[in-house]
Amino acid sequence: MKIISVENAVGHVLAHDITRIIKDKEKGPVFKKGHIITKEDVPVLLSVGKKNIYIYEKKEGMLHENEAAVILGKIAKGRCTSLSGPSEGKMTLTATADGIFKVDRERLYKINSLGEISVASRHGNTIVKKGDVLAGMRVIPLVIEEEKMNQASQIGEDIPLFGVRPFKQKKYAVITTGSEVYDGLIEDTFSPVVEGKFNEYDAKLVYKTLCDDKIEMIEDKIEIAHSMGAEVICVTGGMSVDPDDRTPAAIREMSDRVITYGAPVLPGAMFMLAYMEDGTALMGLPGCVMYAKRTIFDLVLPRVMADENVTKEDIYSLGEGGMCLNCGVCTFPNCGFGKGHI
Repeated sequence: MKIISVENAVGHVLAHDITRIIKDKEKGPVFKKGHIITKEDVPVLLSVGKKNIYIYEKKEGMLHENEAAVILGKIAKGRCTSLSGPSEGKMTLTATADGIFKVDRERLYKINSLGEISVASRHGNTIVKKGDVLAGMRVIPLVIEEEKMNQASQIGEDIPLFGVRPFKQKKYAVITTGSEVYDGLIEDTFSPVVEGKFNEYDAKLVYKTLCDDKIEMIEDKIEIAHSMGAEVICVTGGMSVDPDDRTPAAIREMSDRVITYGAPVLPGAMFMLAYMEDGTALMGLPGCVMYAKRTIFDLVLPRVMADENVTKEDIYSLGEGGMCLNCGVCTFPNCGFGKGHI
């Protein structure tokens, strides 16, 4: 880059955007890269604190910040995302669908660790809406070695750093267990809570029933729900180690793969997740889901609704960040709950 005073810059072409910031009013480029400076521009440049500007002199083996930002954008852009820019040397990634934001954490770290590169994103495995900003990327200097950007591209390979797994409109069933509910001694206040959670994903309820604590009855109800096309079956209650709580045994018997019985999340330690042979998800929901504002159900359900195969490792990794602080005003998902190493 060649430095030249603003007074002597008339007729030259700007090599980078010039930003103007007015608190609470404006923040953006007053002149864009490629602008030919005129005599009238000089006082404007001075007013934004520019006594000198850079004139870009192209050298072999070096890339301008905008060229580098475009390369980073190609590395970053994945499924259900769109790019805008470069503006002021930065590319911005946004979601084009509602879903779960996915981040390749290991490769993101490697690219940032090259130095002079900044790729910043929101937390992975969190819910995003269409139009949400997901990530921004740029290089730090105005020019950067082409070789360093080649290294970044090699780390990126053909697999994007970011993507969004869109939610599916799934069919679901709710089986509420407990002899006290089944016999009409108390009202079922559990299933309305579960239905409310599913309504956030525009899911379709195909089966809802009450059930005694007998293992055979629970298994029969799961079989009915499955035969009616339920892709997610939630069995509520009966998840503790009490001898009268038979839900885990029934889920285990009806499943092909048990992912977990128990999770490092509070509330939600007694949560159970399993899959039937055809991929139907079976979830055993502990009592906390009924009364706590946010639980493990809020962390796992979005991933199930995005058709993601949740693993044991996914559950184990919830430990850091797995304690809900029960804030007076709940701001979930804009908080630390579930955002350790998910």
